[in-house]
Amino acid sequence: MPAGLMEKEKKAEAVQRTAKRYSFDGEFIDEVNLSPDIFGKKVNVPLMHQVVNAYLASLRSGTQSTKTRSEVRGGGAKPFRQKGTGRARQGTTRAPQFTKGGVALGPKPRSYDQKTPKKMVRGALLSALSDRAKLKRIAVVDAFGFEFPSTKTADELLTKIKLYGKIVLVLDDVNSDAEKSFRNIPRVEIVSVNQLTAYSVLDSDWVIFNDSSLSRLESSGSKKTSSIVDESVSDQ
Repeated sequence: MPAGLMEKEKKAEAVQRTAKRYSFDGEFIDEVNLSPDIFGKKVNVPLMHQVVNAYLASLRSGTQSTKTRSEVRGGGAKPFRQKGTGRARQGTTRAPQFTKGGVALGPKPRSYDQKTPKKMVRGALLSALSDRAKLKRIAVVDAFGFEFPSTKTADELLTKIKLYGKIVLVLDDVNSDAEKSFRNIPRVEIVSVNQLTAYSVLDSDWVIFNDSSLSRLESSGSKKTSSIVDESVSDQ
């Protein structure tokens, strides 16, 4: 095999990364090995940029609308005669240059959706998770042992682990006491494993998993690994 191809193949190999694992009491347990197929990919910045832009565009309602000169009420009569006044000829007072006139080239209802293949969406997510793993911004809690919903207990856990800034909490089941406990903390966004997006990861400072959600993500990722992440212009 030529040296250039060997070097390219070597660069495309996934990297083994780790994350700290804590107990529900905030005590450090050990470091877990993260799946290289999900957290060890190259960081493809152009891919993430395109997918995030498409995601934000899809959130726009596209209902903004203005009236053109043909839609504004009134202006049927010619404001003054065509010649002899020394002024520029005008046909209606509802032209854009007049007060109460229509809007020239104004917005109309439209769809801002951008077509993004599932392979690109998946690749951007893996790239974002790999970036957070590279920066050591992923934490794992073995299990959330809430006997009942408690925001105070949830906030104390984040303080003990020393996680500050915006946090995205990935749960296997969002309809749980853990979800009810963390949802009242403004800096915490709660998502389920199958709803995790590249935007949620990149918009946060930390990503927290529990053993169950991490296992579910890694098991699904092993079946849907995207090769598009490897086509990166960024370094490890």
